Amino acid sequence: MSYTKLEQRFTQLHHFAHLGAICGWDRATMMPDGGNPARAAALAELSVLMHQRLTGPEMADWFAAAAEESLSASQQISLGEMHRQWQQATVLPEALVQAKSLAGSRCEHAWREQRKQNDWTGFLGNFREVVALSREEAQIRAAASGLRPYDSLLDLYEPGMNSARLDTLFGDLKSWLPNLIQQVTERQQHETLLQPQGPFPTAKQAELGKQVMQLLGFDFNRGRQDVSVHPFCGGVPSDVRITTRYDEADFTQSLMGIIHETGHARYEQGLPLDRLALPVGQARSMGIHESQSLFFEMQMARHPAFMARLSPLVSQTFGTQAAFSSDNLAKLYTRVEPGFIRVDADEVTYPTHVMLRYEVEQKLIEGALEAEDIPELWDLRMTEYLGLSTRDNYRNGCMQDIHWTDGSFGYFPSYTLGAMYAAQFAAALQRELGDFTTLLGSAEGLAQVFGWLQRHIWHPASSLGTDALVQAATGEVLNAAHFRRHLEQRYLG
Repeated sequence: MSYTKLEQRFTQLHHFAHLGAICGWDRATMMPDGGNPARAAALAELSVLMHQRLTGPEMADWFAAAAEESLSASQQISLGEMHRQWQQATVLPEALVQAKSLAGSRCEHAWREQRKQNDWTGFLGNFREVVALSREEAQIRAAASGLRPYDSLLDLYEPGMNSARLDTLFGDLKSWLPNLIQQVTERQQHETLLQPQGPFPTAKQAELGKQVMQLLGFDFNRGRQDVSVHPFCGGVPSDVRITTRYDEADFTQSLMGIIHETGHARYEQGLPLDRLALPVGQARSMGIHESQSLFFEMQMARHPAFMARLSPLVSQTFGTQAAFSSDNLAKLYTRVEPGFIRVDADEVTYPTHVMLRYEVEQKLIEGALEAEDIPELWDLRMTEYLGLSTRDNYRNGCMQDIHWTDGSFGYFPSYTLGAMYAAQFAAALQRELGDFTTLLGSAEGLAQVFGWLQRHIWHPASSLGTDALVQAATGEVLNAAHFRRHLEQRYLG
């Protein structure tokens, strides 16, 4: 059967991707700097090999024959997901795949030091090539799909999403979010807040992080946690790798970073084991992936009931301080304060960081903005949205994120889509199981929460489209009103 041949081919590709993911994790965590040229060449060669196996001339014949075979309903869904990945790959020439991989490796590796030095000029030397290759890819994909160039890249991360829909969602956000930020910051000015007194040794922070990961159900038999410049979740479902970064003056950010990445990891570890090698058994979209990290971080971990679970663990690790009370930790973790850094932003101001990046990358890919002009637009929007200027501050401005270094344009909207999905999932879950105040207060309640996510989000994987998945889990497609309601209830009471 041709369908069987396709399953075998995609299983082989899954194994290759496994090796690539672990090599990528090693590059970000363990690899000595001098190893990058050889590692970049090896990963580029692997990407070309995978592209060749995915786009071989026999694949078109197999898909045509499989479409005529007698397949079960689940096999038909699986065939559709394989076909979608094949179509996305066949439009790109091999030379472009290799060039993008090499340029991305060079740019990302150099960025790690250039950002520290605030070296925008040096960064541009590599980044211009990444932009040029990404524009070329977008034009090729747009010609094949009929989508706008930027939308053709967005579709890689958020199948079915487009700029028109995003413009509506973000336009609605802009209509009420600035006022909410102002209301909350004014209210919080009158709160008494105690700052934890460090230092907080890295080894103890790592110990605390491990305890919280265990509380959240992370399977250490199928994963580990390490350190990197930029926190991420990588690896594969059978070997999930998450990272954070530590600051010995402040444990709060690294801990929430760990919780965020644990959400990603639980999604990966919860995917169906019998379908992992096939597209149908893999994560639905980056928006759904981010919904799981943000469900863990924003919906659960910042809830007062979870803070009551966290407070004793913090005291046991660092010693008793008044600042470690559950009430004070809740205030610390729900403090709304405009800042420069996206990954450190509170959940109220976070969408502004995403909307800024969405505007920049959309204009960049479609030729309305050149790479060298990014800092000016970045500063303009930061000043408009958050009242902060990033003029000449590239390190904390347009050089702070890793995503653009390897050409991951179209990724950023996933973060705010994820926050919206997370709020909608939380609302549906609580309608079914009861309030978080009770659920998060016990091991049994947490198990119920994870069970709901397993049934509705993790196990379905990509057997449903994004809208269908959300509809099945919550009774409606994406509805941003749940996100607004969540923020208003948490921050304005």
